[in-house]
Amino acid sequence: MNTELLERTQSQDATDEDSDRDRDRELSREVVFEMLSNQRRRYVVDYLLAREGLAELRDLSRTVAARENDKRPEAVTAEERRRAYNALQQVHLPKMNDAGLVEYDADRSTLAATDDLEELQVYLEVVPGNEIPWSQYYVLLGLLCGSVTIAAWAGTPPFGNLPGLAIAAGASLLVTVSGVAHVYHNREMRLGGGDRPPSA
Repeated sequence: MNTELLERTQSQDATDEDSDRDRDRELSREVVFEMLSNQRRRYVVDYLLAREGLAELRDLSRTVAARENDKRPEAVTAEERRRAYNALQQVHLPKMNDAGLVEYDADRSTLAATDDLEELQVYLEVVPGNEIPWSQYYVLLGLLCGSVTIAAWAGTPPFGNLPGLAIAAGASLLVTVSGVAHVYHNREMRLGGGDRPPSA
């Protein structure tokens, strides 16, 4: 009887440990999305992934201010740079340091990427943006192609007059163009990739 109770207790402990691990993973995802939900932090990630070694907060703040104001770094005003510098120094970099994404030395005003920072690339596409998600786009594209096919089959003008080959070619072209646009979009949105910050 004691043996059965011991086995049940050990089994429950193992289940609790698995739940704790799952919770830790969930918290980890929450941290990732919190880090990427802020535009300035995304700029920091982009900046660090495009460089190796230590970065200076002074240079980072100038580049962030340039991106926020759609300017070249040399055109950034002292006030624009100061706003970015203060926000990075007081809020964003300490948060990213606590999350283990950067090594931030407040005394020297330097920072460097950690190995975990590179893993953020895979999360960038799921950070909410202003555009329609690609999954919804493909569903709508499929509905459009299906509707045209049904209209042609039913003889609904003007689709009823179109030959089947023309409809198939049109659908194929739409899917191909959409696929190319998706690949290009992913490349541009990849951190440290196509849309690199202006050089400091």
